[in-house]
Amino acid sequence: MKANHDEVKRYLTFAKGQIEGINKMVDNDRYCIDISHQLLAVISMLKKTNQLVLKAHLKTCVKGTLNEDAEKKIQEIIGVMDKLNNIN
Repeated sequence: MKANHDEVKRYLTFAKGQIEGINKMVDNDRYCIDISHQLLAVISMLKKTNQLVLKAHLKTCVKGTLNEDAEKKIQEIIGVMDKLNNIN
């Protein structure tokens, strides 16, 4: 993996903590909407983490297989990924 390992691990550790908290909320029969909000936060964190991994993949693994126009094409794809990440 070419993404920043420390950054990816930090996000995953945070998401893991959120999931553990959600499990406790379920065990304590917390309000469904509160649980849903926490689930959405985890989903957002995982999407952000996945975006980091995919961007690194594009900039390293994929770029190495393309011609001189690769950087422009990669930036176009990253732009689309950024927009997709902002869609709820």
